[in-house]
Amino acid sequence: MIRCLALLAAALLAVPVGATAQTVTSVDIERLQDGVFQAGTDVSQLRSRDSARAGQLQVELDELRDEVTYLKVKLRKEGRLEHLEYSQVRDRIERLRSGSLVASSRAVVAPIPVAARPANELPAGTEFKVRLINSLNSGTAMVEDRFEASTLVDVFVGGRVLIPAGAIVRGIVTAVDPGTRTNRTAKMSVSFDQVTVGARAYPIRATVSEAIKGGGVRGEAGRLGAGAGVGAILGGIFGGAKGALAGVLIGGGGTIAATEGKEVELAQGTQLRVRMDSPALIGQ
Repeated sequence: MIRCLALLAAALLAVPVGATAQTVTSVDIERLQDGVFQAGTDVSQLRSRDSARAGQLQVELDELRDEVTYLKVKLRKEGRLEHLEYSQVRDRIERLRSGSLVASSRAVVAPIPVAARPANELPAGTEFKVRLINSLNSGTAMVEDRFEASTLVDVFVGGRVLIPAGAIVRGIVTAVDPGTRTNRTAKMSVSFDQVTVGARAYPIRATVSEAIKGGGVRGEAGRLGAGAGVGAILGGIFGGAKGALAGVLIGGGGTIAATEGKEVELAQGTQLRVRMDSPALIGQ
C-alpha cells in the first residue's frame, strides 16, 4: 500500500506545475486576432514612410493571419491546442509589430515640396498708400464710376520694386448710399481693380483700409520745409502730421461711412491705404 502511494505521488510530481494554466482557450485566439489587426495598422502606417519595408512585413503578416485562422479551427474541432503552437504564433506577431514600429521611427519622411512663389507676385495682405487724383463724393458718385490714384512710394517684395512710386491705380465705385432725410448715414464702397506699371496694366483686387487727409508729396514737403529730411517728409505724409481723415470711418470690403448727416467726401489729394485682397502678378 505504501509502495502504491509513493508511485502515485511520484506521478503527480512529474506533471509540470501550472499545467492547467497552459491550456489555450478561445479567448487566447481572440488575443491573437487582435494582435494581427494591430499589426496590420502598424504596417499600413509604415507604408507611407517606407513602402519597401512595409511590403516585406505585409507578406509575413498575411502568413500570420492564416496561422491564427488555422489555430482557431483546430481548437474548435479538437477541443484542445498545444500551448507551444499558440506561443510561437504570439511571439511572431509581437516581433512583427516591434519591427514595423522600429522601421517607422527610422524612416525618413521626405518634405512635401512647396511651390515657390513667383518673384513677381504681390502677396495678398500687402498694403501700400495711394493719393487720389479724382475727388469722390457719395452725393454725386454712381456705381461703376471709375477714378484714379497714384502710388506714393515704391512697393517692394523681396527687395524688388514691383510697383514704383507714381504708378496709376484704377478704382471703381462698387456701391453708393447717399445721405437723405431718411438715411442719415451716407456710405460708399470702393475697390481697386488695376495698376499700370510702365505702359502695361495688371489686374488686381484691393480695397481701402484707411483714409488720411493730405495734400500730396509736394504739399507736404513744402509745409515741412526744404530742410526736412526724407524720413520727416514721409512721416508727415503717412499720418504723423495729418492723421486719419476726420468724419470718415472705413469698414470691411472698402465701405466708407461718413459722419451722420454728411456725405462721404474724399477730396483730390486724399491719401488712402490700400490692402491687396488676393495675390497679383506684376511684371515679369
